[in-house]
Amino acid sequence: MLFYISLVAFLSLLVMLTYRYRTFITPHLPERVRSMFPKLSNYTPLSTFSEQVGLGMTSSDFDIEANIRDGDSRVGLDEQGTQEVLEIMRRERVNFDQARLIRHNRILASNGIDPSGMPMDSKAITRL
Repeated sequence: MLFYISLVAFLSLLVMLTYRYRTFITPHLPERVRSMFPKLSNYTPLSTFSEQVGLGMTSSDFDIEANIRDGDSRVGLDEQGTQEVLEIMRRERVNFDQARLIRHNRILASNGIDPSGMPMDSKAITRL
């Protein structure tokens, strides 16, 4: 009986770890296996400024194309932030600048700061 419980626990742990680290595992799977599970292959990391420009991650206020022209040695924008902005653009149907503003306001709110830059903590001293 203990053997079966251990086996079920091990298999459950294996499934949970596979699900958790699926973005690292899927590039190493054969194409045949990836095509069977289309949900696994919808993540494609952006690695260069050129790819990010192609996805609409540029504007007159945030000009990534200038980085390309100037030969910027960095790889590209932050992967997590890029994915968040793309998700906001898709879900809320806004342009790149509006999506960046929404993300920035969410980050401020999670740190206890309102969109104007003032702390939301009632104990904060804002004037002397």
